[in-house]
Amino acid sequence: MEDALKRAMFERCIMIFPEFSNIEIIDEIREMYDPLASHVRPHITLVFPFESNIDSIQLKSHLEEVLASVNSFPLVLKGITPVKSFGNYLFLNIENGKEEIVEIHRNLYTGILEPYFPQWLKVDKYNPHMTVGKVESEEKYKLAIEKTREVTDVFETIVNKISVEIIDDNEDSMIEIEIGLK
Repeated sequence: MEDALKRAMFERCIMIFPEFSNIEIIDEIREMYDPLASHVRPHITLVFPFESNIDSIQLKSHLEEVLASVNSFPLVLKGITPVKSFGNYLFLNIENGKEEIVEIHRNLYTGILEPYFPQWLKVDKYNPHMTVGKVESEEKYKLAIEKTREVTDVFETIVNKISVEIIDDNEDSMIEIEIGLK
């Protein structure tokens, strides 16, 4: 049984799950505009969803190696930007911590994760953010843009761990691995 689990194909994603004292504001926005709000907590994606049969032990080892010299760092998010390049998205912008996130992202896509680097990222530059909305209809998207312009809150925390989630068939997130930062 254990061998079968080790070889099973999983859809995974590697993320930061920031913990803000005012996270309920993000939760409310996501409940209105993000279809994944009930499936996964607010997050910043470091490695985009990929399907693999990489063993959990191997994956954890890769993360520990990549993150061994990474210190905890401050993260500040503020301002919601509409992004239409691949859908009607609303991104919560990263004001502080962006360089660290880009570096972690780049380093994670080495070794056993290198084959999972998305083709579209070879064309578009990685832009770390927190997705707070994906709206299908153009009319609702325009209303969402107007409504979220009013959000001026600042979200601050210290990033002290990186998480690997397994995405199940219902798109629910199950944490598989968490690696603490120094």
